[in-house]
Amino acid sequence: MFKNKKSALILAALVIVIVAAVGIWLALGKGDDNSSNTAANENSGGATVSEEGGTKALSQTFYIYDTVVNIKVFGNNATQKNMDDIQQMLERMDTEFSRTKEDGELYAVNQAAGKEAVAVSDETLDVVKQSLKYAEEMDGLFDPTIGPLVDLWAIGEGGEHVPDQADIDAAKSLTNYKDVIIDEAAKTIKLAKEGMVLDMGGIGKGYAADRIAEYLKEQGLDSAMINLGGSSIIALGNKPNGSPWNIGLQDPDQSRGTQLGTIKISDEVIDASGVYERFFMQDGVRYHHILDPRTGFPSQNGLKSITIMSPNATDADALSTGVFLMGLEEGMKYLESLPEKVDAFFITDDNKIYATSGLKDRLILTDPTYSFAN
Repeated sequence: MFKNKKSALILAALVIVIVAAVGIWLALGKGDDNSSNTAANENSGGATVSEEGGTKALSQTFYIYDTVVNIKVFGNNATQKNMDDIQQMLERMDTEFSRTKEDGELYAVNQAAGKEAVAVSDETLDVVKQSLKYAEEMDGLFDPTIGPLVDLWAIGEGGEHVPDQADIDAAKSLTNYKDVIIDEAAKTIKLAKEGMVLDMGGIGKGYAADRIAEYLKEQGLDSAMINLGGSSIIALGNKPNGSPWNIGLQDPDQSRGTQLGTIKISDEVIDASGVYERFFMQDGVRYHHILDPRTGFPSQNGLKSITIMSPNATDADALSTGVFLMGLEEGMKYLESLPEKVDAFFITDDNKIYATSGLKDRLILTDPTYSFAN
């Protein structure tokens, strides 16, 4: 039926992602109130229209950023045009920030590495500048030039074996955020060495989510749920009845949709990174997709996952990668030292949960496998 094993695996993975994401979306759609909703109707433009607690709701699903994106917007003035605008924004950024799409700006920057500067849009310039800021703040643990290592390991893209050390060393030599040259006046980006590869995978979804939230607020829509594949969830405002959103927290040992607990949030972002997302096993070791630029290998620091809670999705996206690589002790200290309000909880290999001071009392554990350690 399939031409090769890889095609079968890719199709199977896509089906699992779509089914699980729909399950999460259905869970998120359950309000704390029991007010009856009118029957949902399909809008001509693609969004499903319903009513919840006397408030109009529009929901639509997209497949962008190689993941299932669910948007649900509440407000009697919400229209299909809002969903169409959001789709155009997502598709534009998906292309601009892609390192594999040949009509993308990041692709052009990477192709010109070591040769010349490339003019880019304000949006691409901004996301790259922000990625470099996070790299500086986290001493390179978050590094947007991780692309050569990502390509070498190809975890989730067919990579099933540990690369040769010589190849890892070569890819590491091309991973250094300080070799990205930005000319703000000319709006150009240049990579200093041939073979360097910018990769916005650690920040792109969060950046896009923040742009969507800004757009909705500008349109006078202040109640929405933005779910980018289950790993990045943005709650805009409160639910229509004024109550907070109740979010299921993923069990890092299970497929998407399986919960370890819940948390209530208002005007807040949840972003998770963990070893469960993409990995392969070799000689009893799990090699996952969170690569440490210091070693060139996937991190092996005793953590299963980290979940960041932040007012800003771009911050949360970058922190979930960089702080994971710091490990439990250093990561906790780093988050507690930040001037802005950022909370998190870490899950270790022995199923213990370590939460920052502002978060522990908000977490409701529903799976007895896990327990608080602090």
